Amino acid sequence: MADQENTIPTRRPQREAKTRAVAALSEQRKRKRVERVERVALGDVTNTSVKNVSDIHKQKKRNIAKSKSVEEESPVPENLEVKSEVKPEDPQLCGPYVSDIYDYLRNLEVDPSKRPLADYIQKVQRDVNSSMRGVLVDWLVEVAEEYKLVSDTLYFSVSYIDRFLSLNDLSRQKLQLLGVSSMLIASKYEEIKPPEVEDFCYITDNTYSKEEVLGMEADILKALKFELGGPTIKTFLRFFTKVGQEGIDASELQFEFLGCYLAELSLLDYHCVKFLPSMVAASVVFLARFMLSPKTHPWNLAIYQLTRYNPAELKECVLTIHDLYLGRKGGALQAVRDKYKQHKFKCVATTPSPPEIPLSFFEFREADP
Repeated sequence: MADQENTIPTRRPQREAKTRAVAALSEQRKRKRVERVERVALGDVTNTSVKNVSDIHKQKKRNIAKSKSVEEESPVPENLEVKSEVKPEDPQLCGPYVSDIYDYLRNLEVDPSKRPLADYIQKVQRDVNSSMRGVLVDWLVEVAEEYKLVSDTLYFSVSYIDRFLSLNDLSRQKLQLLGVSSMLIASKYEEIKPPEVEDFCYITDNTYSKEEVLGMEADILKALKFELGGPTIKTFLRFFTKVGQEGIDASELQFEFLGCYLAELSLLDYHCVKFLPSMVAASVVFLARFMLSPKTHPWNLAIYQLTRYNPAELKECVLTIHDLYLGRKGGALQAVRDKYKQHKFKCVATTPSPPEIPLSFFEFREADP
């Protein structure tokens, strides 16, 4: 008992001190809560009759809803962003800059330094013909698939080949060397981890040595004056696909893969060299829409305003790619066809297509819906 009497008095002051500390802490927290409520009220609420946090949040929601309704009621300027239904809240689509970017790319694609001659086979080459070029491009599709290269690498490779052949007469024995060296350059330009020089030597069954590949690489860079960039068919296809697939009874991936397939088919045909990349991309969208919905006019006002092409301007290009698709041209070139018969590409190479496109589909007026 004596021990208990000695210990109780010592505990009592401790409890009282703890009680006072808890009370002080509680009072401090109350003050902070009041300060926080006042800050929210001053910053976000215009109605001074709001007295608690729940009312503040309700008022804030009402203000946001009101501002949204005002934005919806306000007149929207008719510009490319709205017509292409680019949502401004998605920063990845660069809505406010779409029109300027597209204008820049359209100007860049007509730059003579980035364009091959439309008739270089006839004017420059003496030993290389269009069939050899088609075989080379078809083989490069296999190489790109083997090394899992991105599609932009393939488009740049073909662009470098055409531009080099527009400037230099080449023997057929060096055509494959030109192909692998062009793909080596494009891989360095586009890929995160490009294949090694030895990989490109190996893929040719060591027909060419490392020194020969590097020597051709230097020749290409000098001929192109190190101008390696620029818009490709794929660049414009990315712009057009989102609007092009609207109103079509097909999944986004199916439409996208079908567009990629048709675009890569166009690389095989020498006669497509004369068409601008934007024209080929627009023709691909036209043909993909026709194949997936044959009874509906493939073109509409939104696509016209985005691409700035009339169907009549696309007619020759569309018919050329359609012939490639049906095997009327380049039927012996199977690498692209085999690639897009795979399930990972939704087997779009097996998509049925009518044998003929109605001529009425190439007629279009801006006033049409």
